[in-house]
Amino acid sequence: MIHTIKKAVTVLSMVIFGSALLYNCEPDADTLGEQLFLDDAAQGKEKSLDIIAFNIDNNNSIRSDAGKLTYAVLGAFNEGQFGLQKASYLTQLRLSTYDPDFGTNAVVDSVVLVMKPTYASDSVTTTTVDDNYTYSTTTEANISAKKVVNTYPVLKFGKAKRTFNINVNEVTEFLKGPSDTVVSNQNFAYDAAKTLGSKEFKGSISSIAITKDGDGSALFTASVPGIRIPLDKTFFQDKIIAKKDQPELQDASNFIRHIKGLRISVAENDGYLFQFSPNDMELIMYYKYDKTENGVTTKTPATYAFALGAANTHIGQYQYDRAGSALGTAAIGDRKNGDEKLFAQGMGGPSIGIKFPESTITELKKLYEENKAAIISAKIRLYTDTSWNNGYAKPTAFTFVQKYISSTEPNATVTNFTNDVLNLAGSNNYTIYKAYDLDKNPAYYDFIVTKSLKDIVEPKSSTETNTETKNPTKYFRIDMGSFQSNSAGTGLAGYQFTTTPYNTSRAVFVGSKTSDANKATLRVIYGTK
Repeated sequence: MIHTIKKAVTVLSMVIFGSALLYNCEPDADTLGEQLFLDDAAQGKEKSLDIIAFNIDNNNSIRSDAGKLTYAVLGAFNEGQFGLQKASYLTQLRLSTYDPDFGTNAVVDSVVLVMKPTYASDSVTTTTVDDNYTYSTTTEANISAKKVVNTYPVLKFGKAKRTFNINVNEVTEFLKGPSDTVVSNQNFAYDAAKTLGSKEFKGSISSIAITKDGDGSALFTASVPGIRIPLDKTFFQDKIIAKKDQPELQDASNFIRHIKGLRISVAENDGYLFQFSPNDMELIMYYKYDKTENGVTTKTPATYAFALGAANTHIGQYQYDRAGSALGTAAIGDRKNGDEKLFAQGMGGPSIGIKFPESTITELKKLYEENKAAIISAKIRLYTDTSWNNGYAKPTAFTFVQKYISSTEPNATVTNFTNDVLNLAGSNNYTIYKAYDLDKNPAYYDFIVTKSLKDIVEPKSSTETNTETKNPTKYFRIDMGSFQSNSAGTGLAGYQFTTTPYNTSRAVFVGSKTSDANKATLRVIYGTK
């Protein structure tokens, strides 16, 4: 297993991310099959063959701890095919300095939590809120200026024109360590009776710019726009300022048990889902303390920034209600005959499984053995179902892996990249999948399995030396999300590193157990001498 992973990472260092997905450009055949082709066959013929396409029930659960959340998700979205999906977020907070000295008679003025969602930076609305603004610096006072607000729409999936009430509550149960495994449906107790802060959110975020009258030069520009949520200052007065010089503030171990964490959620059960960076959140406490100079005591303003970054536990909590939805009433998971419709959803929703039936393999082997028909190109084609004809964006990010029977444990299943990725990454025109007609209904997708199929049908032509991946393939698995890059940014980190735990997309596809002309199929181009 270790050998397999090392090989995958080595091979994938050649992959350029722009080649992971192509769309709206379909060649007659994938040229990646050419280097696998026997000798010099004359021409290609296309054949459509049956597959078994089925749903995989993930029990509405997925790993969603700090090791999996490059981004976190917040919001709620309810629609007829998948039902309700609601996302909340939990995080620890730590002191930026331990045993802090807040000065004499410190009093909290305000506390602000700042979230920074992903947003459309090219869709800015600029509004002048004060044309006669007066600005001062340390070297110049009363500068005539203009105060401008730049507003950006947050990137959303769902019903975009909805208002959320974002609530912040105190977690009352220890959130484990940042390296511990947590699944998305695991519950952690919190104080539901008391809200530490709330914010009405209408789907956009703003930044402020102050420009000098006359030459228009920038005097002040706010950092990345975000959602600013005011928090209960009394809570921080009692839990932080009043604990000065006490054990609770002496070290990290004591502090994360003193304030166990924060839970961020939305009150509503329908709207949209949006992403934000958990490591970029800020929590700032503004306060004043007594400062005495030359016998004169004055209230002096100060700030204290808490640490919300990578050292903390981060957890995505996902709640589902499938009652009354198409998925909730559908019979799914028929691995023998396939399913009529295929449901794919990130964040613990269902996945898609694909198997080659014996009849399909037998037919291809017969062509190979009797007619010298070698496979040039092979792809699994999936069409979106008519039930998914709506205004929501079609998905453009998928992971595609292969399940093998273990060489050492016959009853165990091994997951890895497909043989195509392991052997053909870096080849001309190779892509893991291609998407077509994303602006139409139906859209369709081709998942490339040329090498994987050749290794089953044409064992003598196989150049695969990895014994693990030469074992019988049980099935392929398709999930919403994409493979993540390695730390150098030169390729993929590994099959287990994906964006699926926070991917907000979903779609319904035509299955294989149907008379629909767009049913899931295997498309093979083969050549004979």
